[in-house]
Amino acid sequence: MTPRTTRTPEGARGDLFDPLCPTRRLLDRIGGKWTSMAVKVLAEASPDEVRFAELQRRMTGVSQKMLSVTLQALCRDGLVSRRVETTVPPRVYYGLTELGLSLEIPLAAVRQWAEEHMVEIDRAQQSADAVTEDT
Repeated sequence: MTPRTTRTPEGARGDLFDPLCPTRRLLDRIGGKWTSMAVKVLAEASPDEVRFAELQRRMTGVSQKMLSVTLQALCRDGLVSRRVETTVPPRVYYGLTELGLSLEIPLAAVRQWAEEHMVEIDRAQQSADAVTEDT
């Protein structure tokens, strides 16, 4: 049996604390490292588009499959547009939609916070790991 899901009525605001609210799934998607990287690369290129291969080259470490899955989800959410040129082989271009561009500001703030506080996080993790090893 699959979990019951609901849709937020149009114009209504989601409720993160409601277990059935789709806001939780959306936060999982936009909170991932590949989403953050893809949005950053596409925002830097905006209003121009970026080819799939260029996205993969700029997003060090992402596999072709993971990038494809990430972009499909972003397109489905209306954050990214996809355009295919019918050449051989086909050329696929991606760009941020207006909604996707609005996501860049909050994601940039989270990326900046992570970069500024990584040393402190590392230190805290090392301390926690040392305590765990001692017990």
